[in-house]
Amino acid sequence: MNQNLEAIACEPHPIDPNGFNPNANIPYSCTTEHIRLAMNDFVDFLGFINQQLYGRGLERFESMLMPANFSSLVGEFMITSIPKYCSTIATNQYHNGHPDLIPAGMFPNNAVQYASEGIEVKASRYLRGWQGHNPEAIWLMVFVFDSNRPSDTVKNIQPKPFRFVKVYGAMLTKNDWSFSGRSANSRRTITASVNNSGYQKMIANWIYQYPSLP
Repeated sequence: MNQNLEAIACEPHPIDPNGFNPNANIPYSCTTEHIRLAMNDFVDFLGFINQQLYGRGLERFESMLMPANFSSLVGEFMITSIPKYCSTIATNQYHNGHPDLIPAGMFPNNAVQYASEGIEVKASRYLRGWQGHNPEAIWLMVFVFDSNRPSDTVKNIQPKPFRFVKVYGAMLTKNDWSFSGRSANSRRTITASVNNSGYQKMIANWIYQYPSLP
């Protein structure tokens, strides 16, 4: 492994303050500035953790955790960080409650098992085909990022810094999802994927784009 590249990869790409869409429509008085501050928090957090790990001869977080677990970490961080800056939304305190962010004060103790009001948050390495467990009408926000994976070493993929690539968000209906069941013998998790109509809604209301990306 190229130690110089590994050291450089410990410092995530900074958030470009000019990469936000001033015309993005985000509900519940959430703004692109709130999103920017939360993204900055994650970049600072990951950079600090990775530099500490590197100093102890350990792998970076994104190279250590299973891809799905790291994506969950990114998403969970944003779920807890955005309400620090946007007082009109709150983290859903119900265990595995849906959606992830809810209007502050709408539900007792900011906890609800299931509601149609709020924002569902996902993080993904993929530019489309984002998945959920069920087709549902919900405002969806997706943080797309690029980073190494644990398997990159054996594939001879060089170390690279984490970066947020794009952020999308839109109100989706059940028709904007394609449901994927499973056979009786399958152990695959039942999922639903955002289809093309949902994708078009999401990209039309893009929130952030990393510089020099198509």
